[in-house]
Amino acid sequence: LKEAKALFFPDISLNARYTVAGGGRMISFPVGDMLNGVYSSLNALTSIHQLSDPATGKPINFPQMENMDFRFYRPFEHETKIRLIQPIFNQQINYNSKIKAELINVEKADLETFKRSLVAEIKIAYYNYLKTVKLKELLNETEILLVENIRVNEKLFENDKITIDYVYRSKSELSKFEQQIAETDKAYNMAMAYFNFLLNRDLRSEIDISEQGEVLMNYADIKSSEENAINKREELDGIKSYNKIASNNIILNKSNRLPTLSAAIDYGFQGEKYRFRGDDDFVMASMVLKWNLFKAYGNKAKISSAELDKIMIEKKQKETETQIKLQVINSFYDLETAAKLIESSAQQEIAAEMAFKLVNRKYTEGLTSLLEFIDARTSLTNSSINLIISNYDYLIKYAEYEKVTAMYVINE
Repeated sequence: LKEAKALFFPDISLNARYTVAGGGRMISFPVGDMLNGVYSSLNALTSIHQLSDPATGKPINFPQMENMDFRFYRPFEHETKIRLIQPIFNQQINYNSKIKAELINVEKADLETFKRSLVAEIKIAYYNYLKTVKLKELLNETEILLVENIRVNEKLFENDKITIDYVYRSKSELSKFEQQIAETDKAYNMAMAYFNFLLNRDLRSEIDISEQGEVLMNYADIKSSEENAINKREELDGIKSYNKIASNNIILNKSNRLPTLSAAIDYGFQGEKYRFRGDDDFVMASMVLKWNLFKAYGNKAKISSAELDKIMIEKKQKETETQIKLQVINSFYDLETAAKLIESSAQQEIAAEMAFKLVNRKYTEGLTSLLEFIDARTSLTNSSINLIISNYDYLIKYAEYEKVTAMYVINE
């Protein structure tokens, strides 16, 4: 934009030229033919009237002159000058500046779009990290339960209450569970690294966990969400700026039919010797008018191309609006489904926890089998895992919903 605005100001430059020339055209100046006849007549008159030079007393005689021949190019010549050019009327400069101003708005829209995407990406990465933290806590608590189950079975075996296969089965369950813990540890470390990567921090930096409040269950209806997205999404702002650029580009090409007017002032020195004296300086001012009268229909083709560009941008704007509405609809129903999954997962966990308490009491009293105990424990663990995943998947879907509906206010 600064470059475009600079075209409105004068252009001042220093231009120096020193020329050594040889040959070239000869120019004849018939000074002898022009003056010798006159001089002969004057000499005749002076002799008749006996006119003489008062200083010398000799008769006055006008000389006879030879015709002069000189070359068009001087053997040595220099010209050093300062030139000022000021545009006075040039519509191309005017509309070029407007186009550059709109290009800045396009860049701003791209930047704001990136900010919004980055905010959502950071939130999603943070929720994925919290998900792995909660899963690690749950698995560690479950591991304590399995270790305790092995201890109880070993005591029961020592007292001949159960057979050795119960102990082996308990240890086998712990081994399988340790594999699950290892996979969760991997997911935890990767989630930590990616979150730190997004914040340009060391990948192993500790992450401060803020207190997680209740999961948000309120969001706008589809129609309001669509309207908010259409009004606030930065991508549409960028396309609107492109539309203005296309309009200005049409006018810019049409302005090529108009004349341009500029003022030019030169001040400098000329001569056969490179010197700067008062006798050698000169000043020259000019008004320069340029009007392209015919360019073989090239400008007409440019105007047609610019008008087609505008039509394409308008269609692109409508297409983008439709895509944004589709994104909002998809995100809205994803969020609605995720909210329902939280309720379902919570009910499953409550039922699994009650079932496990009953089976665990019966198993301790020797009233049920190890297989039923393991099944009840697995159901409880899976339902708890499912609830954790459902809670944070909802938050992830909500972050995506915030992005596509432009609900999140980006502060500088």
